[in-house]
Amino acid sequence: MAREDVALTRASIAAVSFERGEAFETLPSEGGGEHVTLSVGQRAVLGFLTVLLVFFGALNPARLVQGVYWTFVVIFAVSAAIRLAAVLTPRRRHVAATLADDALPHYSLIVPLYREAEVAGELVANLDRLDYPRDRLQALIVLEVDDHATQAAFHVLDLPAFIQVLVVPPGEPRTKPRACNAALERARGELIVIYDAEDAPDPKQLREAAARFAAGHPRLACLQAPLRVETPRATAFIPEQFRLEYAAHFEVLLPAFARWRLPFPLGGTSNHFKADLLRSVGGWDSYNVTEDADIGFRLAAAGYHLGTIERPTLETAPASLKQWGPQRARWIKGHLQTLAVHGRGLGGGRPRAIIALIMTLAVPVTASNLHAPAMLIAGVSVAADWARDGALSIPGLHLAIYAACWSISATAGAVGVIRSGGAPRSLHLFGMVGYWMMWAFASPRALWQFFFAPHRWDKTSHAPRTGRPAS
Repeated sequence: MAREDVALTRASIAAVSFERGEAFETLPSEGGGEHVTLSVGQRAVLGFLTVLLVFFGALNPARLVQGVYWTFVVIFAVSAAIRLAAVLTPRRRHVAATLADDALPHYSLIVPLYREAEVAGELVANLDRLDYPRDRLQALIVLEVDDHATQAAFHVLDLPAFIQVLVVPPGEPRTKPRACNAALERARGELIVIYDAEDAPDPKQLREAAARFAAGHPRLACLQAPLRVETPRATAFIPEQFRLEYAAHFEVLLPAFARWRLPFPLGGTSNHFKADLLRSVGGWDSYNVTEDADIGFRLAAAGYHLGTIERPTLETAPASLKQWGPQRARWIKGHLQTLAVHGRGLGGGRPRAIIALIMTLAVPVTASNLHAPAMLIAGVSVAADWARDGALSIPGLHLAIYAACWSISATAGAVGVIRSGGAPRSLHLFGMVGYWMMWAFASPRALWQFFFAPHRWDKTSHAPRTGRPAS
């Protein structure tokens, strides 16, 4: 069978795309020991610190508990200070000349899917809305060889000529970045973007990114589009909090980091790359379950720049704790992996990369995962004090720190929602405190997998939209 890329139609899809072994022959090699979560030296240091904590904890448990509590307080305050600085940083408006159709570069869309048969038709419709010349557009739908249901779903669709369905051959690790690397071999575009199953990108997003790359610095390697969670049709706690979290991250924090010229962890989708620069760093780390966070810092370590654009991609939020928990655990685990891998190289020796690793990963991961334990410690202390004398005595300093940090975080969420064209809801801003407590359901799973199942990919399921509100 000929190995040329073929535009898939209902007639050709079975003959070309779904034949085992047909899709790809090789994958980009992994370098730098990314598949090793912790080096020997890191394991030794971690083991020594663990023994030290256990020893001093056995000698003086109260001091250990207080140490955990004050570690959280300090890091929570630092995290809030970063958010406040981001809120106060004006968003830079980039004006790039619109490119004529014949000046637009070729664009490749990579869309890795697994067990997404239910949203296949909706995804194709969303991609078909993109305003980009079809002779310069290539969309690669990447499926796993054992995902027969999704293969069948695409088999019955009448696909536009620019969409191709490719099947990744069996292999390990079974991760999204491995599928992306496989598709990277077939990508013809000068620019590449990643989309997920549930994504509804703004029709003009590709044009904005292409114009920005054309007008930008030669070492501008990636542009992150804002991810916006669609306003939940029902007032549900998790989707509303997820919306606030995304708004603060993509509308406030990432534009600020870009303006400060600091690298940052990319979102899991809608990252636009220059193909040659992406290939120069070896593509994605197939062993990292948050390959998006990793690739931003690897590009920065190689001396490349990151930026943001304004046209968004709409996404849906997890609707239940059953959906949210495994996804959050995977994100925590992947961020720990990214810290471990880049901590070994100290950001390629670049001071800005080291600072960014601390500000964008180390501080948020520590603050969010210590939130529930710290609140438990505070609650037990207050209860014990009340049991002694029947009066509540909460130190004013503690209350002031908590009130200030929670207020700043809520402000970042509110500003993000406003920037995205929405209206923040006061009740949901107060709910952020409870949302952070939910990390207690995800953190233990993430830590266990970090050590014993580092490359396991917990799949997030998606359902078709019943309707999308106007944006």
